[in-house]
Amino acid sequence: MLVSPSLLSADFGNLNRDLEMINCSEADMLHLDVMDGVFVPNISFGFPVMKYVQKVCHKPLDVHLMIVEPQKFVSEVRDCGAEIMNVHYEACTHLNRTVQQIKAAGMKAGVTLNPATPVCMLRDIISELDLVLLMSVNPGFGGQKFIHGTLRKLADLRALIAETGSKALVEIDGGVNLETGKLLAGAGADILVAGNYVFSAEDPAAAIHGLKQL
Repeated sequence: MLVSPSLLSADFGNLNRDLEMINCSEADMLHLDVMDGVFVPNISFGFPVMKYVQKVCHKPLDVHLMIVEPQKFVSEVRDCGAEIMNVHYEACTHLNRTVQQIKAAGMKAGVTLNPATPVCMLRDIISELDLVLLMSVNPGFGGQKFIHGTLRKLADLRALIAETGSKALVEIDGGVNLETGKLLAGAGADILVAGNYVFSAEDPAAAIHGLKQL
């Protein structure tokens, strides 16, 4: 299992410490949730923080834009060192064009679906994607309870990937812990995003290790 701890749950008063923990851990990448207070009812951090993280973190950056009009910021995300740029289906009027822009900038392209958005909406684009992220909570806040309907949705997504021959990896974000992680691993998830579960643990590196073993 690939693990992408979410910076949103880190202690920003001790950011160097938490980033060093990530560097020394078994984490495969670092998940950065960028929120604008418009697309989601919260504000997180922006490009200055991301550029600092790029300098300190040795893991690939998995950037998840919970913002309106993400296509306007492709070059800025690239310049922050992102390996993956992930945009919301619900925020992109011209999704195919946005995916093409991300790939032309040299990044992997991901698309996120909110809990109420069905997997079938990706049928005409999924062959172009490197990653699909299913939100297993409503986006905007950390520490929410896992939505169990995500397991059924994950099964639908795996079926669509198999049917279309897509190479997209499946990532899950929201309410991930060891218990829900086991269910998601059994249902075919490739990447688990974990914020509160990792950063609130007595031993965050051990929490990451536990998820890696699923």
